[in-house]
Amino acid sequence: MKRFGLLLAAGVALLALGSPAMAADANPLPPAAVKAATDIQAKALAGSGAFGFVESLTVRVGPRLAGSPAAKASHEWAEARFKELGLSNIKVEPFTVDGWERGVESATITTPVAHHLHVSALGHSVTTPPEGITAPVVRFDTLEDLEAAPDGSLKGKIAFVDKKMTRLQDGGGYGEAVGVRGKGPEAAARKGAVALLIRSIGTDSHRFPHTGITRYADDVTAIPAGALSNPDADQLNRVLGLGQPVNVKLVLSSQAMGPLSDANVMAEIKGRELPEEIVVIGAHLDSWDLGTGALDDGAGVGIVLATAKILKSMPQAPRRTIRFVLFGAEEVGLVGAVAYAKQHAAELPKHQVGTEADFGAGPVITFNAAVRPEAKPVIDAIGRILSPLGIVPGRGPSGGGPDIGPMAAEGVPTGGLGLDGTDYFDYHHTADDTLDKVDPKKLDQAVAAFASFVWMASESPVAFGPLEKKAK
Repeated sequence: MKRFGLLLAAGVALLALGSPAMAADANPLPPAAVKAATDIQAKALAGSGAFGFVESLTVRVGPRLAGSPAAKASHEWAEARFKELGLSNIKVEPFTVDGWERGVESATITTPVAHHLHVSALGHSVTTPPEGITAPVVRFDTLEDLEAAPDGSLKGKIAFVDKKMTRLQDGGGYGEAVGVRGKGPEAAARKGAVALLIRSIGTDSHRFPHTGITRYADDVTAIPAGALSNPDADQLNRVLGLGQPVNVKLVLSSQAMGPLSDANVMAEIKGRELPEEIVVIGAHLDSWDLGTGALDDGAGVGIVLATAKILKSMPQAPRRTIRFVLFGAEEVGLVGAVAYAKQHAAELPKHQVGTEADFGAGPVITFNAAVRPEAKPVIDAIGRILSPLGIVPGRGPSGGGPDIGPMAAEGVPTGGLGLDGTDYFDYHHTADDTLDKVDPKKLDQAVAAFASFVWMASESPVAFGPLEKKAK
């Protein structure tokens, strides 16, 4: 924390004094845009107010499962915040989502020794019978090992996939491990299993299991699926290591709720010169139901609202329209993002860029973008203006964020502001995702980065896109 404070102080000093990298003669951005961006950063670092928005959302609404009454309450909360900020063109755009409810969940090793296991149903898991399922456990290292098992070899058994996630600052270990959550139930069912248990997709050593959405194929019987906390997965391994048959009793009473209503909530600051061209900054309102969704994605919501607050206070409106989008139903398959791309298909070619805050509470540590070659000098200049915040060029292509994906597939350029994910997957999708994990100062730095980026994107003298559509 002390080191982060020193870095911020150094960044503020550079912003105040100016930097050779920001010299007007080396910068394709208008000098007024550069000055405005540095002013925005200084305002955010002095106290953006983002933490207050996160606190309000997590206290006044709490967890926000897609399609639930709490999700509707979050839409009303967001609409009220946009009105308080004085934004224009406020809209609540509804769509339909498949609802789901968690219910009771428990797991117990019954033989050869009794041990209670901490388990969480995977999102949209089907229910067990009321009395539960008691069956022998068969362990696999990876999803690929499960898929390679002989057909019928798991008949009457519970499959257990023990893939561990690697801790990386950019969260890259998640992509390597998460496949078993989505594809595991189908794979286990095809081998005859009556249920699936997985090691949580997370990096912590606490007894908080990590939930997350799963999928079922139409041509196999759906089976109950749950995630064990990492320490409980370790304990199950130890019991299996005794060399005796191991039986587990699993009880999950989760159930489908049918089609339910959800929504995206959005508002704008209208552009002064090119109002038909749009810069999108987003986050998602929904969360899983175990914690209060403070990191995933209350922090992102706070970043978006604090950005709106600062940009609305600027002496003049941005050159292009800035649209603030709080997406619904991200956790259950980007349902709101897909709905947005469909509902706004006609204006997507006019979207200058899209970016999303959905990776915790900061700080931002990397920046990259996917734009037309003609706009690369502007992106390089933006990177230089972000650098006093401790931000360096990111590796690989920019996706912009999960909810930006469907519009990016249609050719919308993206800006990637990479948040520090070192500890993010300690809390992701668990009961431990609560407000005390949010550091206000780190959140302020993230606002400084996102707010100054979207302002500079709106002021760019060249268009960032459109790009070629991605093959489907």
